[in-house]
Amino acid sequence: MATTRIIPMHQNAGKTLAQCLSDRTDYAKNPDKTDEGRLVSSYECDAKTADAEFLFSKRQYRQLTGRVQESDVIAYQIRQSFKPGEVTPEEANQLGYEFAKRFTKGNHAFIVCTHIDKKHIHNHIIWNSTMLDCTRKFRNFWGSTEAVRKLSDTICMEHRLSVIENPKPHGKSYNKWLGDNAKPCNRDLLRVTIDAALSKKPKDFEAFLKLLESSGYTIKRGKNLSFAHEAQKQSIRLRSLGDGYSEAELSAVILGAKTHTPFKKKRYPTATPKPRLITQIEASLNSGKGVYYDNKVKVTRLKEMAQTLLYLEQKDYPDFAALASMADEAKGKFYTLSEKIKAAEKRMAEIAVLKTHIINYSKTRDVYAGYRKAGYSQKYLAEHENDIILHKAAKKTFDELGLKKLPTVKTLQTEYAALLAEKKAAYAGYNAAQTEMRSMLIHKANAEYLLGLDCQEEDRQKERQREEK
Repeated sequence: MATTRIIPMHQNAGKTLAQCLSDRTDYAKNPDKTDEGRLVSSYECDAKTADAEFLFSKRQYRQLTGRVQESDVIAYQIRQSFKPGEVTPEEANQLGYEFAKRFTKGNHAFIVCTHIDKKHIHNHIIWNSTMLDCTRKFRNFWGSTEAVRKLSDTICMEHRLSVIENPKPHGKSYNKWLGDNAKPCNRDLLRVTIDAALSKKPKDFEAFLKLLESSGYTIKRGKNLSFAHEAQKQSIRLRSLGDGYSEAELSAVILGAKTHTPFKKKRYPTATPKPRLITQIEASLNSGKGVYYDNKVKVTRLKEMAQTLLYLEQKDYPDFAALASMADEAKGKFYTLSEKIKAAEKRMAEIAVLKTHIINYSKTRDVYAGYRKAGYSQKYLAEHENDIILHKAAKKTFDELGLKKLPTVKTLQTEYAALLAEKKAAYAGYNAAQTEMRSMLIHKANAEYLLGLDCQEEDRQKERQREEK
C-alpha cells in the first residue's frame, strides 16, 4: 500500500466555494472510475450531496465562530494506492474508509472513492476541513506525511498486505525528478526541428518554412504563425516557444543579422544541506527510541563532523581564532544591516504620522482660528468638534517633537522615498548575510566541540554587551 501526503484543497480564483467543492468531489465520484458509483462510501454525509453538506457546515462554522478566512482550505485529500492483484475494489474501499475514520478520529465527514480505471486500484479520500460540530477546523501539521504513511502501513499490515519498506520522499515534481532523461514535449521537438532547419542555412523565411514542412509539420498562417503535427493534438504557436524563436528573431537569424542560440531547459540544482549543531544531534541519543534510531543519530553526527571539517578545509582558516574572527565579522555585518533596516522603518513610520498631522493641521487651521475668535465657544466646538480635535492632536505632536518650523509635505515625501530605497538596498544583502552568519556560527560551535573548547560563555558576554549598546 502507498499513500501520498495530505493535499490541501484551496478555493480557486474566479470560482465560488460551492463550485470548487463540487468540482473536487465530482472528479473523485466519477462513475466511469468508480463502477457507476458502487465504489463510493461516506461517513456522516451522503456521498451524493457531500459537497452541499460540506458547504453547509462551513456556513455554520462562520455563524458560530464569526471567523472568515478568505484563503482557507476547503477540504483535504489523500490518495491511497494498492499493489495490483492484492485486494478487490470492495476491500480497497473498506480499507480507505477505515484509514479515514482512524486518521480523522471520527471528527470530520468524508467520502472514499475507489478508482479502478488504472492497473492499480487506488482511493481518493476527501474529508471536510470543518469538524462535525462546526466549531473547529482540521489543520495540516509538520510531519503529517510521515503520520499518514505510518497509519496506512499499520492498517495494511493488520490486513496482511504488502507495504513499501523504504519509501522515497517526493521532493520534486516528476519532470524535475527525471531531469535530462525526461521525454521531450511537443514544443521541445518543434524547437529541435527549427534548430536543424536553421543549421541548413535557408536563403529566406519561406525556404525555412518548407524545411519544416518536409519534417512533417503543417503550417497554419494567420495572425499568429502556428505548426501542427500528426503526433500532437493541438497546434503550437511560434511565439509560445520562448526567446529566440519568434518570427522576427528567426528572420533576423536567416538574414545573418543575429546568431541563433538553441533553447536549453533549466537545470534544477540540488539543495545544499544546511549545517546542524552536533550538540543538538547528540541530545537525541539515548532518548528511548531504540537502537536503530540511535545508530542513525550516530551516523548523522559523523556526517555533520565531516561537513564541518570539509568547510574549514575549503575556507582554509589557519586556526580557530581566524574562524571565530570571521564568524564575529559575519555576525556584525548581519546586525548592522538589521539595525539599518529597523532605523529606516522607524523613521518611515514617523514620517507617515507627521505627514498626516501636517495635512490635518493645514486643513483645520482656519476652523481653529475661528474657534479662538469665538472665545472657545462650546456651541462652535460642538459644530466643528472633529476638526478641532485633529488640530489639537497635530499641535501636540509638533510640540512633542520640538518642531518650531514644520517641514513641507514634499520634503517628507522625498525623505521617505530615500529611506525606502535605502531599506530595499539593505534587504538585498540581509538574507544572504543572515544565512552566512548562521552557517558560520554553527560551524564555529561544531569546531569548538571537535577541539574540546568552551567559548559559549564568552559569546554570551559579547551578545549581552551588544544588546546593552
